[in-house]
Amino acid sequence: MMRPHWTKLLAAALAVTLATNFHSALAQQTAPSYAQDGGRAAQAQVARQQTPASTAAPTQSAQPFAPLNAAQQAQLQQLLLAWQQQSQGTRTLDCKFQRWHYDNLAAPVGRHATRADGVIKYAAPDKGVFRVDSLVFYKGEKEGKPIYEPQAGLFGEHWVCNGKQLIEMDRSQKQCKIQDLPADMQGQQIFNSPLPFVFNLDAAEIQRRYWVRQVAAPNDKIVLIEAWPKRQDDRAQYKMVQIALEKETFLPQALIMYAPNFHAQNAPKWDHYEFVDMKRNGVGNAIANFMDNFIQERPPADWTIFRDTFNPNAEPEAQQAANPNGGQIK
Repeated sequence: MMRPHWTKLLAAALAVTLATNFHSALAQQTAPSYAQDGGRAAQAQVARQQTPASTAAPTQSAQPFAPLNAAQQAQLQQLLLAWQQQSQGTRTLDCKFQRWHYDNLAAPVGRHATRADGVIKYAAPDKGVFRVDSLVFYKGEKEGKPIYEPQAGLFGEHWVCNGKQLIEMDRSQKQCKIQDLPADMQGQQIFNSPLPFVFNLDAAEIQRRYWVRQVAAPNDKIVLIEAWPKRQDDRAQYKMVQIALEKETFLPQALIMYAPNFHAQNAPKWDHYEFVDMKRNGVGNAIANFMDNFIQERPPADWTIFRDTFNPNAEPEAQQAANPNGGQIK
């Protein structure tokens, strides 16, 4: 699956900052609701929306879609301001997530290549946990139904940020990497990376860093926003992000991140997140309680610990979750 920089990974999942409870009506092995027909609807939508300019990596001067007219820009601005107003009151967050990874080189069209289930926890302004608790891989078909099984020794991501350190738990290798965060990446700035709209949304900032537009939604209860990155470091991690907002409240319900080389026909690869069991600013999520139970995590005594200073420009390491059917899943 796509392995973005840690801040990109955490921010992508934490698009749920203000999400309401989202109960998927899906069975364990089906495609998520926003990726209808095994994701073909999402592929078709992106294919329809792409212009010749968007087939190449966009630059600061190459917007990937036609400029918005005055009415469209005014509507978008109103939406972003309402979203901004909603997004700045989160003190604590605790939820579960489901992530489907689609890659037609690892699974047939209509089947997800992997599914991850895990937890996300956040305490403002700079503390959080992202942990995959269950990871299964596509293993083939039996009687017309897909088979998904775990792979021995592969556990998925587990990150902890305590505000001053980034702690990466590699359960496959029984290793813990602790990186001290520079002062300028602590506090509010820690999530000022690929998706600044997930925490303390700033309408002006999002339009400075992204080409943003509202597109057709899958139903009349959802508002669908697209964000195409302008910066090269962001474009190296993903081509485009879609955020599904509940129409009445502007609260995020799902997020789809398309791979940097995504092409609806030639390279249909993306990650789809949905979020459940949301607890936001609840009594049980007091900061002290959050810190005691979720942030002060320590690796087992028999693990190897590495210490370093975080380098925001370093290339990400290889993804823990490899494709058991051949090759590494990117």
